[in-house]
Amino acid sequence: MQPVIFDTSVWIDYLNGVKNSQANLLNEYIENDQPLLICPVIIQEILQGISTDKDFENIKDSLLSFEILNISSLEAAIGAAQLYRQLRKKGITINKSNDCLIAFYAIRFDVGLIHKDSDFDKIAKQSSLKIIKP
Repeated sequence: MQPVIFDTSVWIDYLNGVKNSQANLLNEYIENDQPLLICPVIIQEILQGISTDKDFENIKDSLLSFEILNISSLEAAIGAAQLYRQLRKKGITINKSNDCLIAFYAIRFDVGLIHKDSDFDKIAKQSSLKIIKP
């Protein structure tokens, strides 16, 4: 399997035991020790929704075991802002600016993204973002 990023929307389903094609594929990647990539904003989004300290620590440790895509926060902020502006010029509004940040990581590292969020489909139609459909 090729290295991919799973969006926060997929991780949340996976952590909540929801069964769908995206969460099932994430489970497959984890169980088969496949190259799974994650970026800091996804880690933040996942962890901020964890209610107990014990779960927070356990999930944090698990997430940090995957390959983390790292670039400077300045490069990420500027790249995501440029992507957002490029889309706005074409009349496309992205509802959550973090989606532009996640998309920028995927574009910057030239890897596919698996998601459950329509913003990413809008971004992919107007950029080099690669969407992977399970």
